[in-house]
Amino acid sequence: MKKIKVLIVDDSAVVRQSLSSIISEDTELEVMGTAGDPFQAADRMKNEIPDVITLDVEMPRMDGLTFLKKIMAQHPIPVVICSSLTVEGSDTINKAVQYGAIEIITKPKMGTRTFLEESKIRVCDAIKAAYKADIKKHSFALQKVSPKLSVDAVIAKSKSLLTETTEKIIALGASTGGTEAIRYVLERLPADIPGMVIVQHMPEHFTASFAKRLDEICAVSIKEAANNDTVLRGQVLIAPGNKHMLLKRSGARYYVEVTDGPLVNRHRPAVDVLFRSTARYAGKNATGIILTGMGDDGAKGIKEMFDAGAYTIAQDAESCVVFGMPKEAIAAGGISSVLPLSRIAPEIVRTFGLHLKC
Repeated sequence: MKKIKVLIVDDSAVVRQSLSSIISEDTELEVMGTAGDPFQAADRMKNEIPDVITLDVEMPRMDGLTFLKKIMAQHPIPVVICSSLTVEGSDTINKAVQYGAIEIITKPKMGTRTFLEESKIRVCDAIKAAYKADIKKHSFALQKVSPKLSVDAVIAKSKSLLTETTEKIIALGASTGGTEAIRYVLERLPADIPGMVIVQHMPEHFTASFAKRLDEICAVSIKEAANNDTVLRGQVLIAPGNKHMLLKRSGARYYVEVTDGPLVNRHRPAVDVLFRSTARYAGKNATGIILTGMGDDGAKGIKEMFDAGAYTIAQDAESCVVFGMPKEAIAAGGISSVLPLSRIAPEIVRTFGLHLKC
């Protein structure tokens, strides 16, 4: 099997060494080279083009965002941002996603070597996801992922625990390419949609800034979820990075539980955790949506939603950055409709008898 060639661009020698060690240990990856800044990277790329670039944001001579824009304009290559994320710096990472970064790895300002070593699965998975991403949004085949913990590790499967209610709810899950796909859908929804809960695979601290940016441009109200938040009509709750989010119910009131727990399908938050809890507590009153992403997180949960009577939607191959999660959900038999991204907001509006936002 051809190995994925990775170019590491970071001004920290410690990070370059740590990433090189982690990547070299994976049989599917190889380090093509390292660079201390974008100028060194550009020189390296004159001789050989990498399959994936890991890129820091704050670097001397040229910052990572400027380099990212140049890459995407001149020779698009999948890029994984590897940066110290703080609440204040998350807007920068939002821009990186807008400029074309496929995945994001957080690194702390202190203890970087230990952190990266402990996060080696996340690092390697992010690089592989970036490699698999078609930045022109064409479909392609995916490799199988290695064994991982299932949703059973967080919430056991059981029958729907419904008392009579007509309150509707929407649950959505996404991963690679999902931040822009979610933005595209939410921007087109009216302010009176049923309450909505979202899991997007992303790092800690990034979700608050992501929710804030969406809240500023969408008609619906959007916030990072906090434990025990009520799910309200016209509001979207986004699971915090590094926390699982479960839907719960007390009488007719839906609320969320934000909690720790093991990685599920290698993720925290995990889509399967949200979807299984939605199947249990909302049943046929729910609509489930699964968007672009690598792997199979969400496939089991959305099938359980479907079996409980929910209407379920999967993004189609042509509009996905990575046709992994929707593909697996379709194969599991848990999808009512397969739609291009452009038709998902109109379908939500049609389902609930609303009026599409112009």
